[in-house]
Amino acid sequence: MISNTLSNPLSIGLQGVQEGMAGMENAARKIARGGADGPQGTAEGAGSLIEPMIDLKIYERSVEASAQVVKTADETLGTLLDIMA
Repeated sequence: MISNTLSNPLSIGLQGVQEGMAGMENAARKIARGGADGPQGTAEGAGSLIEPMIDLKIYERSVEASAQVVKTADETLGTLLDIMA
């Protein structure tokens, strides 16, 4: 019963980490392409990088939050196992 209760937050946290990492990879690709495709040293070239850079930061925060969910679920499971032992 306890295992089922904690497996859902744990799986949600892990899924969030995976999705966040995929988003970060996609944003990093866009940044790399934008740096090569856009005219360097111009406002137009820099403007094409703003959105993927913001996305990268958002995904980074998402991964951090999801990792915290995983950590908390792990700590809670550890505490419950200690209490039951």
